[in-house]
Amino acid sequence: MADVAIIDSGGANIASLLFAFERLQTNAVLTSEADVIRSAQRVLLPGVGAARDAMQRLRKSGLVDVIRELEQPVLGICLGMQLLCDASDEEDVECLGVISGTARKLTATTENTVPNMGWCSTGIRSAHPLLEGIEDESYFYYLHSYALPVSSITLATATHSDEFSAIISDRNFVAAQFHPERSAAVGARLLRNFVEFGK
Repeated sequence: MADVAIIDSGGANIASLLFAFERLQTNAVLTSEADVIRSAQRVLLPGVGAARDAMQRLRKSGLVDVIRELEQPVLGICLGMQLLCDASDEEDVECLGVISGTARKLTATTENTVPNMGWCSTGIRSAHPLLEGIEDESYFYYLHSYALPVSSITLATATHSDEFSAIISDRNFVAAQFHPERSAAVGARLLRNFVEFGK
């Protein structure tokens, strides 16, 4: 049984994630096999690129209902966060619908270009085991063009042209818009919290 099953949804950050869990001495496997995902202690849904392509990949692998029915802790990262929600404005894609909300395109301004790329201060709104030992206004690494609005399930926020959800939580599903595997020590702490909480 894997400690963490990383769902193969495509994207270029998989090696970084595997190395991040290796540093945490955690058995993480990249997989698109339903039985491996169901039996894992934790499940991580990553994603880089377009929502439509990622959803097509999940459908082709027969994983849409598998993910919807998971009862263990699940962490969505970057595009993976958006995939967990109802939909994305990116090509009007219907997503997994396990978390309420629709990803909206960031507003480009002279000061704030799209995509939002780089280190952003992240403000904590609510306590959660995923945030244990992480200070308010810690900096995480972001790379995205879409984001979820702030809502009742928002644990932390960041600001581009407007404030958006940086971390959300709903039942056993949590998600982060940033890349913890690229966010140095504070990102490693968040991944460690994900591995440990609920044990």
